Amino acid sequence: MEFQVDSFILYLATERGLSTAYQLSVRQTLDKLLPWCEKKGHKEWRDLGTDELSAFLSSLRKSELDASSLRIAIVHLKIFFRFLQKRSHIEVDPAEPLLSPKAPAKLPETLNAQAVEQLLASIDPEKKLGRRDLAMLELFYASGLRLSELCGARLEYLDTEDHFLRITGKGNKTRLVPVGKKALTALEAYLTNERPTLVTKKTSSFIFLSIRGGSLSTDRVRQIVKERAKQAGISQNIYPHLLRHSFATHLLENGADLRVIQELLGHADIATTQIYTHVDQKRLKAVHKEFHPRG
Repeated sequence: MEFQVDSFILYLATERGLSTAYQLSVRQTLDKLLPWCEKKGHKEWRDLGTDELSAFLSSLRKSELDASSLRIAIVHLKIFFRFLQKRSHIEVDPAEPLLSPKAPAKLPETLNAQAVEQLLASIDPEKKLGRRDLAMLELFYASGLRLSELCGARLEYLDTEDHFLRITGKGNKTRLVPVGKKALTALEAYLTNERPTLVTKKTSSFIFLSIRGGSLSTDRVRQIVKERAKQAGISQNIYPHLLRHSFATHLLENGADLRVIQELLGHADIATTQIYTHVDQKRLKAVHKEFHPRG
């Protein structure tokens, strides 16, 4: 059994060209499996079925292996037993039916309303590019746009009378997003007083322009957001998608229906939007713990 493990590691190195780090990671998993097999009396790889591999994984779980490490171990077992089957060391692959544990849902980071206000209030529209940057951040927060959606926003899709912006999101799907009063005021000030100064002969209809009159790249917008957050004295890591998360979370906290939030965000599946309910529940638990006499 050890010889076949050595052959497999050699195969990863020579035929697959995988890194030394990956080879070591795989060997660590198999080096745990070998003594487990010896303890259980399994002398050949063909002695192992899916139930035996599940029992081995259960032993790893009991040794406080986290879900992420367990998923990696399952991948290692799958590629190893696939190798054994292809080399005719076993007839049936016992690892093929193994299911990886689901990754725990990662709650999105958000800014509280006070921090958002601090960020927006710190931008002086009278300074160079102040109107542009204020309009961008106001729109991020007011409409919950993705970074790519903001960069791709065009003048012909902005309806200042009805306060709507038509954008193209994931999967080339278009949707209408409302533009709040403050965001619209900031947009109109930028479009009237600052955007004309950035226009060149090659300028297209993108709403937000660079200092050279071209469209803003996603990297540049990320940089602008970070710079503005630093200037506002906010120590938290600020990035464009954080404002989108904050938009959704603050809507939910103030009683908005989840289906409405789904439509505003452009989520195809309500399950994607439901992550924000967990954020709100976490906040409610924290408030209860802090203020309730028996919290």
